[in-house]
Amino acid sequence: MKAELKSLEDNVSLLIELYQDSRLENNQLREELATSHAQCEALHEKINIAASRLETLILELPNNE
Repeated sequence: MKAELKSLEDNVSLLIELYQDSRLENNQLREELATSHAQCEALHEKINIAASRLETLILELPNNE
């Protein structure tokens, strides 16, 4: 009986440790994902600005008619 309780205690301790590790990893991944999303949004904004500038330059080109 004592061996079974000790085994159960060990398993519960391991489960708690794995749970805590998973929570820590999930929090880190959430932070990384948020950073990636912010970088993606910034890059989209840069692309939009560049596209707008190119469109302006194209419209300013002289027509060769």
